[in-house]
Amino acid sequence: MRNRHRLLACAAATALTATLTPTAAANPAAANPAAGNPAPSETSPATGVPSHPGEHFVRTATMPVHENSSPDEETAAEISAVTPDGRTVVYTDSPGERIGFANLARRSSVEPAGTLDMPGEPTSVDIVGGFALVAVNTSGSYTEPSGVLQVVDIGTRSVVASHDLGGQPDAIDISHDGRHAAVAIENERDEDSGDGAIPQQPAGFLDIVDLDGSPADWQVRTTDLTGLADVAPSDPEPEYVSINGRGEAAVTLQENNHIAVVDLESGDVRSDFTAGTATVRGVDTTENGTIERDGTVTAPREPDSVGWLDDDTLATADEGDYRGGTRTWTAFDARTGDVVYSSGAELEELAVSYGQYPEHRAENKGVEPEGLAVATYGKHRYAFVALERANLVAVYNVDDPRRPKLVQGLPTGVAPEGVLPVPQRGGLVVSAEEDDAENDVRSSLSRYQLTRKPLAASLAHNRGAPSIVSDGIGFGALSGLSGIPGEPGEVVAVTDDAYTPSRVLTVDATSHPARVTGELPITRDGETAAYDVEGIAARADGGYWLATEGTPAGGVRNLLVDVGSGGDVRREIALPDAIADGAEKHGFEGVAVSGDHVWVAVQREWADNEPGRTTLARYTPATGKWAFAAYPLDDAPENGWVGVSELTALGDGRLLVLERDNQRGENARTKKIYEIDVSTVDPAPAGESKPVLRKRLSRDLLPALEAGGGAVADKPEGLAVTADRRLVGAVDNDGLDDAPGESVLLRLGRA
Repeated sequence: MRNRHRLLACAAATALTATLTPTAAANPAAANPAAGNPAPSETSPATGVPSHPGEHFVRTATMPVHENSSPDEETAAEISAVTPDGRTVVYTDSPGERIGFANLARRSSVEPAGTLDMPGEPTSVDIVGGFALVAVNTSGSYTEPSGVLQVVDIGTRSVVASHDLGGQPDAIDISHDGRHAAVAIENERDEDSGDGAIPQQPAGFLDIVDLDGSPADWQVRTTDLTGLADVAPSDPEPEYVSINGRGEAAVTLQENNHIAVVDLESGDVRSDFTAGTATVRGVDTTENGTIERDGTVTAPREPDSVGWLDDDTLATADEGDYRGGTRTWTAFDARTGDVVYSSGAELEELAVSYGQYPEHRAENKGVEPEGLAVATYGKHRYAFVALERANLVAVYNVDDPRRPKLVQGLPTGVAPEGVLPVPQRGGLVVSAEEDDAENDVRSSLSRYQLTRKPLAASLAHNRGAPSIVSDGIGFGALSGLSGIPGEPGEVVAVTDDAYTPSRVLTVDATSHPARVTGELPITRDGETAAYDVEGIAARADGGYWLATEGTPAGGVRNLLVDVGSGGDVRREIALPDAIADGAEKHGFEGVAVSGDHVWVAVQREWADNEPGRTTLARYTPATGKWAFAAYPLDDAPENGWVGVSELTALGDGRLLVLERDNQRGENARTKKIYEIDVSTVDPAPAGESKPVLRKRLSRDLLPALEAGGGAVADKPEGLAVTADRRLVGAVDNDGLDDAPGESVLLRLGRA
């Protein structure tokens, strides 16, 4: 019995994924950088999961930026800069037309430190000495763009000078010697005009600010960038700028798919070249709920951010725009424009292996690399690539700029925009811009620290991320867990309808991070099945009970599904009509086996419940009969709700109940595990008065959800007791559909 579940799941995984992870042997172009495919990096075999050398980054804190203003305001941290001492972060807040300040003085924390109003939308910021240089968009229209450079004395929080930039700015960088600032003046196009195609006048350009004397005396001069690109040469649209140690500014012209290198002293264009087109194989290109890495993308790179790996090699995050996007980051020889490295499918593989692949974006730029920054920490140089749609930052060692090595991924807030190295304090700050107060998704600053501790030690007790990865198996939206009889340290998991087909995943919970090692597709009548699976209970015979949530308004029933050891559906068991007719939106959420009975939890109150109570349903396979008991819920928060997300058997008639509210971040209150004894009640048949169960608090999950330094997730939905009596939990990341995207496995100690 020992390996039955594992062998079945792994055999099915091999059959299902054999074509999903192309290898260099199967794909002759796989190691051709110019074709958009990287040379092999130091990752675990064929999976894209990083091998994690001794030096890596660990998230320590996250600050919702509305703490600098008000929870009711829309706010967004986009681009940020840090003071020379590494203690104060200044970030742009475009919706609030202000800049914000955050304090890094206390080790491993990020704390709000106030705001300062700007005369328009700040788009970028950098710092020289005691001054923050803020590029501000003051445009009245696309055809009449304008902008100013506000010079802020950081100590007094006051504007000491303002300079006309002559157009709409998008990015700023300051030379290493502090003598020049370069400002990319985009004069962005109107996306609603002519399908967003360029040219659309006026053209963009590069401003060079000479930082001689006092801020009021600084001079602005312009470098013309027209006539360089093959795409719309009359309308360059500079997107991002970065300066190397020789005082040369690399400028991306995103919509033009072009890159220019400008000497700041003379203002001359030293070199320029097309960003080119890449072919990337082994990516998901079909939005069908299934992560299938069997597609190919051929497109212009259309790079967004740019940074220097060394003074001769520049790198771009290839976000794409209206014509392209290759899901890559690329290194170029800055003189010749030759591609010397391309990440190929590696960024997509990373997101898949972390359970953070945005499948709903498969047909539209996938993980969407956008931000990029490069810095030296001690003996090593790192590049950081922000994946806007995967809520990840990929970390690369670039000691050899032509052979970057993937180190790890760092889960972030929603839509990471700015990547700010703070090497003087061994840190990194990532600003995530998405802000949706109604859905508790808040813009944030997250702090990470470089550590040389062993990875397993960093991840122990939920300290650090990732907490769960896969060996190349697509996963996410973990909605239910179960221990496996006779398999110490292993659990099985299910995902909800964010992904299809329905599968049973096998997870090794003993490793750090935990690893998804196998998958078993659910089949019905010989075809793969698609359920909204919210709970699983593994049986001693190798089969499973699944709780699947229905949508009564759409005519889909809540079902208890009997699945054989090979993944085949043997029975679909519906509720009695007397109960099912009162079903509302939130249905089956958890399932557990206790003695001769199968218990199923209904998440929230239905029509036949008293307020504040939901239903636990008991099914007896030997008789085919249902009976019901009432479960008392904690009080709901204002404008929110509380419900049951999981059932787990402890034995001797005792069950654990995972109860949660629908609140995220600082609004989260109820994330609790209660214990009940179902042997003390006699459940009632349908239509009769239900006995009320008693519950006893077992533990509060909030400390575990806070421990990893991120915002508290709203949806802990899985709970399992392993065969060796360890308690494990899982967080549902909603498949990253406008939601915090981190897949989380919680290790909760002895059951």
